[in-house]
Amino acid sequence: MNTLHLGKGISYEDGLKQQNAAVDSILDGSGSETLLLLEHAPVYTIGRLRDQSSLGNMASLPAPVFETNRGGQATYHGPGQLVGYPILDLRERNRDLHAHLRNIEESLILTCRDLGIDAGRREGLTGVWVENRKLASIGVGVRKWISMHGFAINITAESLLPFFAITPCGIDGVVMSCVAQEAKRPVSVDEFASAFQPHFERIFAR
Repeated sequence: MNTLHLGKGISYEDGLKQQNAAVDSILDGSGSETLLLLEHAPVYTIGRLRDQSSLGNMASLPAPVFETNRGGQATYHGPGQLVGYPILDLRERNRDLHAHLRNIEESLILTCRDLGIDAGRREGLTGVWVENRKLASIGVGVRKWISMHGFAINITAESLLPFFAITPCGIDGVVMSCVAQEAKRPVSVDEFASAFQPHFERIFAR
Protein backbone atom coordinates (compact mmCIF):
# COMPACT_ATOMS: atom_id res chain seq x y z
CA MET A 1 0.00 0.00 0.00
CA ASN A 2 1.26 3.47 -0.88
CA THR A 3 0.86 6.49 1.37
CA LEU A 4 1.01 9.88 -0.35
CA HIS A 5 1.34 13.05 1.71
CA LEU A 6 -0.11 15.71 -0.58
CA GLY A 7 0.65 18.66 1.71
CA LYS A 8 -1.31 21.67 2.92
CA GLY A 9 -3.81 23.94 1.22
CA ILE A 10 -4.96 21.32 -1.30
CA SER A 11 -8.19 22.41 -3.01
CA TYR A 12 -11.11 20.03 -2.71
CA GLU A 13 -11.21 19.72 -6.51
CA ASP A 14 -7.55 18.70 -6.66
CA GLY A 15 -8.05 16.16 -3.87
CA LEU A 16 -10.95 14.66 -5.79
CA LYS A 17 -8.86 14.45 -8.97
CA GLN A 18 -6.15 12.60 -7.04
CA GLN A 19 -8.74 10.17 -5.69
CA ASN A 20 -10.26 9.49 -9.09
CA ALA A 21 -6.83 8.91 -10.61
CA ALA A 22 -5.97 6.43 -7.84
CA VAL A 23 -9.30 4.61 -8.32
CA ASP A 24 -8.73 4.40 -12.08
CA SER A 25 -5.24 2.97 -11.58
CA ILE A 26 -6.59 0.14 -9.41
CA LEU A 27 -9.40 -0.61 -11.87
CA ASP A 28 -7.06 -0.78 -14.87
CA GLY A 29 -4.42 -2.76 -12.95
CA SER A 30 -1.69 -0.14 -13.26
CA GLY A 31 -1.65 1.01 -9.62
CA SER A 32 -1.93 -0.19 -6.05
CA GLU A 33 -4.02 0.74 -3.04
CA THR A 34 -3.20 4.21 -1.76
CA LEU A 35 -3.79 6.32 1.34
CA LEU A 36 -3.88 10.05 0.54
CA LEU A 37 -3.15 12.34 3.50
CA LEU A 38 -3.54 16.11 3.25
CA GLU A 39 -4.86 19.40 4.62
CA HIS A 40 -7.51 21.07 2.47
CA ALA A 41 -7.92 24.73 1.75
CA PRO A 42 -11.09 25.90 3.59
CA VAL A 43 -14.22 24.31 2.12
CA TYR A 44 -17.63 23.00 3.17
CA THR A 45 -18.77 19.73 1.61
CA ILE A 46 -22.04 17.83 1.52
CA GLY A 47 -23.28 14.65 -0.12
CA ARG A 48 -25.78 14.78 -2.97
CA LEU A 49 -28.90 15.04 -0.83
CA ARG A 50 -32.30 16.64 -1.26
CA ASP A 51 -32.11 18.03 2.26
CA GLN A 52 -29.08 20.29 2.56
CA SER A 53 -30.35 22.25 5.54
CA SER A 54 -27.30 21.23 7.58
CA LEU A 55 -25.37 23.87 5.59
CA GLY A 56 -27.53 26.62 7.10
CA ASN A 57 -27.43 29.89 5.16
CA MET A 58 -25.02 29.03 2.34
CA ALA A 59 -24.72 32.67 1.29
CA SER A 60 -23.14 33.58 4.63
CA LEU A 61 -20.66 30.70 4.89
CA PRO A 62 -17.01 31.82 5.19
CA ALA A 63 -15.78 29.24 2.65
CA PRO A 64 -17.08 27.77 -0.62
CA VAL A 65 -19.43 24.76 -0.76
CA PHE A 66 -18.68 21.62 -2.78
CA GLU A 67 -21.37 18.98 -3.42
CA THR A 68 -19.67 15.62 -3.67
CA ASN A 69 -20.34 11.91 -4.11
CA ARG A 70 -19.78 10.75 -0.55
CA GLY A 71 -22.41 9.82 1.98
CA GLY A 72 -23.44 12.23 4.69
CA GLN A 73 -24.46 15.74 5.58
CA ALA A 74 -22.44 18.96 5.79
CA THR A 75 -18.93 19.12 7.15
CA TYR A 76 -15.95 21.45 6.98
CA HIS A 77 -12.35 20.90 5.85
CA GLY A 78 -9.48 23.28 6.37
CA PRO A 79 -6.15 24.08 8.01
CA GLY A 80 -5.40 22.26 11.26
CA GLN A 81 -7.33 19.18 10.19
CA LEU A 82 -5.93 15.91 8.81
CA VAL A 83 -7.93 14.51 5.90
CA GLY A 84 -7.37 10.93 4.80
CA TYR A 85 -8.66 9.29 1.62
CA PRO A 86 -8.12 5.50 1.61
CA ILE A 87 -8.36 4.26 -1.99
CA LEU A 88 -8.82 0.55 -1.32
CA ASP A 89 -10.06 -2.44 -3.29
CA LEU A 90 -13.14 -3.59 -1.40
CA ARG A 91 -13.57 -6.46 -3.86
CA GLU A 92 -10.67 -8.01 -1.92
CA ARG A 93 -12.36 -7.18 1.39
CA ASN A 94 -15.72 -8.94 0.96
CA ARG A 95 -17.37 -5.77 -0.42
CA ASP A 96 -18.12 -4.83 3.20
CA LEU A 97 -18.65 -1.09 3.50
CA HIS A 98 -19.70 -1.34 7.15
CA ALA A 99 -16.40 -3.05 8.08
CA HIS A 100 -14.54 -0.41 6.06
CA LEU A 101 -16.10 2.38 8.14
CA ARG A 102 -15.42 0.60 11.43
CA ASN A 103 -11.78 0.01 10.44
CA ILE A 104 -11.25 3.69 9.65
CA GLU A 105 -12.70 4.54 13.07
CA GLU A 106 -10.47 1.98 14.77
CA SER A 107 -7.32 3.37 13.14
CA LEU A 108 -8.15 6.86 14.40
CA ILE A 109 -9.21 5.71 17.87
CA LEU A 110 -5.95 3.80 18.41
CA THR A 111 -3.93 6.84 17.30
CA CYS A 112 -5.82 9.07 19.71
CA ARG A 113 -5.18 6.63 22.54
CA ASP A 114 -1.46 6.71 21.74
CA LEU A 115 -1.72 10.44 22.48
CA GLY A 116 -3.49 9.88 25.79
CA ILE A 117 -7.00 10.61 24.52
CA ASP A 118 -9.84 8.35 25.64
CA ALA A 119 -11.49 8.32 22.21
CA GLY A 120 -14.20 5.91 21.12
CA ARG A 121 -17.50 5.47 19.32
CA ARG A 122 -21.06 6.56 20.05
CA GLU A 123 -23.91 4.13 19.51
CA GLY A 124 -25.59 4.69 16.17
CA LEU A 125 -23.25 7.51 15.10
CA THR A 126 -20.32 7.25 12.70
CA GLY A 127 -17.11 9.02 13.66
CA VAL A 128 -14.66 9.30 16.54
CA TRP A 129 -15.75 10.85 19.82
CA VAL A 130 -14.60 11.75 23.32
CA GLU A 131 -17.78 11.45 25.37
CA ASN A 132 -20.21 13.72 23.44
CA ARG A 133 -17.47 15.70 21.68
CA LYS A 134 -16.71 14.84 18.07
CA LEU A 135 -13.10 14.63 16.88
CA ALA A 136 -13.45 12.98 13.48
CA SER A 137 -16.07 12.83 10.74
CA ILE A 138 -16.20 9.94 8.28
CA GLY A 139 -17.97 9.79 4.95
CA VAL A 140 -17.12 7.32 2.20
CA GLY A 141 -18.12 6.43 -1.32
CA VAL A 142 -17.31 3.59 -3.70
CA ARG A 143 -16.81 3.30 -7.45
CA LYS A 144 -16.98 -0.26 -8.73
CA TRP A 145 -16.13 -1.32 -5.16
CA ILE A 146 -13.01 0.84 -4.94
CA SER A 147 -13.34 3.09 -1.90
CA MET A 148 -13.14 6.89 -2.05
CA HIS A 149 -13.38 9.76 0.41
CA GLY A 150 -12.70 8.87 4.04
CA PHE A 151 -12.10 10.85 7.22
CA ALA A 152 -11.34 14.29 8.56
CA ILE A 153 -9.99 14.63 12.10
CA ASN A 154 -9.60 17.99 13.82
CA ILE A 155 -6.05 18.34 15.14
CA THR A 156 -5.59 21.99 16.16
CA ALA A 157 -8.04 24.60 17.43
CA GLU A 158 -7.73 26.43 14.10
CA SER A 159 -10.01 23.79 12.57
CA LEU A 160 -12.95 24.35 14.91
CA LEU A 161 -14.43 27.84 14.41
CA PRO A 162 -15.87 27.25 10.89
CA PHE A 163 -18.06 24.43 12.23
CA PHE A 164 -20.18 26.96 14.11
CA ALA A 165 -21.66 28.13 10.79
CA ILE A 166 -23.23 24.72 10.01
CA THR A 167 -24.90 21.74 11.68
CA PRO A 168 -21.96 19.32 11.51
CA CYS A 169 -22.97 15.99 9.93
CA GLY A 170 -26.60 17.06 10.42
CA ILE A 171 -26.46 16.33 14.17
CA ASP A 172 -28.14 19.05 16.23
CA GLY A 173 -26.16 20.21 19.24
CA VAL A 174 -22.96 18.36 18.36
CA VAL A 175 -19.83 19.77 20.00
CA MET A 176 -16.73 19.64 17.80
CA SER A 177 -13.37 19.16 19.50
CA CYS A 178 -9.78 18.67 18.38
CA VAL A 179 -6.88 16.38 19.24
CA ALA A 180 -4.75 19.11 20.81
CA GLN A 181 -7.61 20.18 23.06
CA GLU A 182 -8.29 16.63 24.24
CA ALA A 183 -4.59 15.77 24.64
CA LYS A 184 -4.08 19.01 26.60
CA ARG A 185 -0.89 19.75 24.70
CA PRO A 186 0.11 20.98 21.24
CA VAL A 187 -0.22 18.32 18.56
CA SER A 188 0.59 19.03 14.92
CA VAL A 189 -1.10 17.56 11.88
CA ASP A 190 2.20 15.94 10.88
CA GLU A 191 2.65 14.35 14.33
CA PHE A 192 -0.82 12.82 14.19
CA ALA A 193 -0.34 11.61 10.61
CA SER A 194 2.93 9.87 11.53
CA ALA A 195 1.28 8.11 14.49
CA PHE A 196 -1.79 7.19 12.41
CA GLN A 197 -0.09 5.59 9.43
CA PRO A 198 1.17 2.36 11.10
CA HIS A 199 -2.23 1.71 12.74
CA PHE A 200 -3.97 2.18 9.41
CA GLU A 201 -1.54 -0.06 7.53
CA ARG A 202 -1.84 -2.83 10.12
CA ILE A 203 -5.64 -2.75 10.27
CA PHE A 204 -6.08 -2.65 6.49
CA ALA A 205 -3.35 -5.17 5.65
CA ARG A 206 -4.79 -7.92 3.48
